[in-house]
Amino acid sequence: MKLIEWGLVDYQQALDQQLDLLNKVHTGEKKETLIYCSHPPVVTLGRGATEKDLSGWSGHTYEISRGGKATYHGPNQLVVYPILDLNKTDRKKLPAKDLHAYLRGFEQAIVDTLKTYDIEATTTPTEEVSAVDEKPQWTGVWVKDKKIASIGIAVKKWITYHGAAINLEKDPNAFQGINPCGFSSNVMTSLEELLGEKPHTNTFKARLLKQLCSQFN
Repeated sequence: MKLIEWGLVDYQQALDQQLDLLNKVHTGEKKETLIYCSHPPVVTLGRGATEKDLSGWSGHTYEISRGGKATYHGPNQLVVYPILDLNKTDRKKLPAKDLHAYLRGFEQAIVDTLKTYDIEATTTPTEEVSAVDEKPQWTGVWVKDKKIASIGIAVKKWITYHGAAINLEKDPNAFQGINPCGFSSNVMTSLEELLGEKPHTNTFKARLLKQLCSQFN
């Protein structure tokens, strides 16, 4: 698996590049790829999004093919896009063509990365969370009743794209004007808030890479 870093990149450009890589992985022209990047502030609307998910957002929005509802992307995050071939049958932990197992493995890699910071994270909240939507999205990674990472995935030809947005640094303007994943904006937290100091982004990237490789072989 190849790791590439795009830095701060326009959302549409990143989506176009993912689809190009997806096709090349499918034909064998390119290796499976893990992408690290971040985006200028933007809200994406997954297949489960409704008008109620936007409550005052005035910036750019994109309707996209991933699962889930509305979520925010911004420069305070690490966005992770795995371009993996789920047709493969030789992975130790990931069965072929099993989207649910892929999603859970993705979440677990983030959970295990946070453990290296002595943060006990889970894939569902361990304390009561008040939702503003009748059908909130319980995917992602949580620390008690706060959400630190949002995940929305999709496949084409059984090649994965889209991915996870992990909140590394605190941004008071992030998530304002939307109901992220069916919750109020105050449900979101960041690694900086949990640690009480700004994390070293490169350290987090390296720790996450190790856990993703463990989950996806």
